[in-house]
Amino acid sequence: MSRPKLPSWFPIDGYVLTLLTTVVVATFLPATGTASEVLGHVSTAAIGILFFLYGARLSTADMLQGLAHWRLHLTVLATTFVLFPLLGLAGRALVPHVLAPELYNGFLFLCLVPSTIQSSITFTSIARGNVPAAICAGSFSSIVGIFATPLLAALLISGGSAGFSADSLLKIALQLLAPFLAGQLLRRWVGGFLVRHKKVLGHFDRSSILLVVYAAFSLGMSEGIWRQISPVRLGILLGVEAVLLAVMLALTWYGAKKLGFERADRVAIQFAGSKKSLAAGLPMASVLFGAHASLAVLPLMLYHQMQLMVCAVIARRRGRDVLPGDAADALPAGTADSVPIGAAGVAPEGTAGEPMPPVAAPVPAGKIDK
Repeated sequence: MSRPKLPSWFPIDGYVLTLLTTVVVATFLPATGTASEVLGHVSTAAIGILFFLYGARLSTADMLQGLAHWRLHLTVLATTFVLFPLLGLAGRALVPHVLAPELYNGFLFLCLVPSTIQSSITFTSIARGNVPAAICAGSFSSIVGIFATPLLAALLISGGSAGFSADSLLKIALQLLAPFLAGQLLRRWVGGFLVRHKKVLGHFDRSSILLVVYAAFSLGMSEGIWRQISPVRLGILLGVEAVLLAVMLALTWYGAKKLGFERADRVAIQFAGSKKSLAAGLPMASVLFGAHASLAVLPLMLYHQMQLMVCAVIARRRGRDVLPGDAADALPAGTADSVPIGAAGVAPEGTAGEPMPPVAAPVPAGKIDK
């Protein structure tokens, strides 16, 4: 699916507008009855194929090599699955006077999903950080999140909104992990084909996400989602998420400095540790929340666009401020093609399968794709 062509000064990515348009279409023309059932099966299959492609694009050798930098990866995992959830739990103090009760579970859920991959790589590259570390950190986060996110949802989300069970964990593993591992196993045979057709497959990535969004909000219409949320409540949610993003950006940057990481590693930690994946969060929410998935993913969708716009500005400033002796590791040859584009949120921005931008290239705010 082609992105709308927008002026360079426009602050919102074209694919994000497409996502919002999909929500509007689902609001006025939701899938119902048999069409809804068929859509559910099709979206499940599409996500399975999507994660197969992620696995087939990821270089196993790069992943194994990245294990040597274990302190950095543990730091990113701790921010993603410990620090973020703690802040999400602290947000419960804002209910009901600041944060609407019907939105809080979605806010907490966004704190539980894994980090992104492609946008972490892109921002780290622009800021002259440790790009190979960003690749591995985002990939490890996505794999761990397949198990950690539903387990954390079961422990922390109250009211029975998250329908966690052994069956739901099995569904997530079969829908996300099994195709990913199959892609890894078949990579030596299909990798060349994926590189040659990366542009076409990028369209499939983005279309799959749109399909899941449409299915989630179609179900949400049957639950009366827009009758439960006022524009004022949405505005307040945006403000709370802006504070969350600011806190995480500060903690990952200055916390990494306190832990003794050098500048290039701090850049990777900041961008991999402060963001959340829409591509991984959407299918998980569909399994865990069922008809309530639209409320669960709405805070994640809003946070996703905010993180892109803010991190684009930060990455450009970091790239300009870098000293000659602090230049980051360059991307290894062929790494861009081996990255599991979209596994941690790349596809929703529309860059899936496209080449990485040059290091320190000027990028308009909001135009970084994931």
